[in-house]
Amino acid sequence: MGSVMKSSGLTLNHKKKHSTFGRRVRKDIATSGQSTDPDSVNNNLEQELAVKESISPDDVVKLNKITEGYLCPLEANTYDIEFTRFKIRDMETGTVLFEISKPSDAVDEGSLDDTEDGHDGRFVRYQFNSQFLKLKTVGATVEFTVGEKPVNNFRMIEKHFFRDVLLKTFDFEFGFCIPNSKNSCEHIYEFPTLPVDLCEEMIRNPYETRSDSFYFVDNKLIMHNKADYAYTETPS
Repeated sequence: MGSVMKSSGLTLNHKKKHSTFGRRVRKDIATSGQSTDPDSVNNNLEQELAVKESISPDDVVKLNKITEGYLCPLEANTYDIEFTRFKIRDMETGTVLFEISKPSDAVDEGSLDDTEDGHDGRFVRYQFNSQFLKLKTVGATVEFTVGEKPVNNFRMIEKHFFRDVLLKTFDFEFGFCIPNSKNSCEHIYEFPTLPVDLCEEMIRNPYETRSDSFYFVDNKLIMHNKADYAYTETPS
């Protein structure tokens, strides 16, 4: 899995390095169709984390279902990191599936709503063609700016669920970002092969596929975003 990071006019091509922790995450929990225990203590764990002074990657990996709320306030983003553009493309064909920037541009395959339910820009709603579920590899390009403080070990852990079924956990590193910089990074999502009956359920039940995106600097949670997804059946 690779990524391309651009900052202040310089392009750094680097291979993604996986720590022992990262490999363990992928082996143990990044399995498609893994059902969670309905009697799990996830709600209690979320409540414990919500009052914890500092939340680490190890903490969020333990969560086995979508969170009910946000695990950190907007004020936790003391680095003034702001996402300004997002694009999703099919790596096999190069087709752009979704693209939006700030201020909002027109989009074709997806729609984005980050204002409903008072989520303060932390919630995104996606609508994709059902063929999206058949894709194997997708590239996600994100552009973002950084404030006056340097950003060390910027990392994202993203967990995708359908209802209480863990579909996959993704773990990406952005690396170091210099102060007052504009950055661009493309991460490669390698999707699991989902059972046909599970895909059909996901199509029949829009927005019950959801994700939590946790962002860390120096292993401390500074941002938590959420998204849900609908997959529209292709007309015959």
